[in-house]
Amino acid sequence: MIIDSLQNAEKYYGVHPLFKQAFEWIKSQDLSSLEVGKWEIADGLKAGTSDKEAYTAETAKFECHNNWMDIQVALSPKETFGYSERSTVSDPAGEYNAEKDVIFWKDKPGTYFDLQFGQFAVFFPEDVHAPQIGEGNIKKLVVKIKI
Repeated sequence: MIIDSLQNAEKYYGVHPLFKQAFEWIKSQDLSSLEVGKWEIADGLKAGTSDKEAYTAETAKFECHNNWMDIQVALSPKETFGYSERSTVSDPAGEYNAEKDVIFWKDKPGTYFDLQFGQFAVFFPEDVHAPQIGEGNIKKLVVKIKI
């Protein structure tokens, strides 16, 4: 997992062949007025924004992916995330959904952290995460990168 501010995104361009294109696309957007929607940016690179009611720490969906990684960018003043390493979770909440590339877990996160507007978190397949925790509605941008 990576947690940082978009102003430092260039530091991560070498992590994956599509990171440079992903972060340049993110930085080309007006994040303060980005509408809810979906975009196909390139082969293996897509994005979507949402503006949904927040979860509590108890109701948040604890998930991870096998074939895609996420760059999640906070578009609200604050978003809380739960996190655990995949090697530490053991209680799946169902079968892996290959179509949506997601598996949910009954386990609870080992730690929590906050993102402020313009900060991001990168979740790799080994990162189980519970996003969208907070109050009111949470607006966010998620860029999906094919592994």
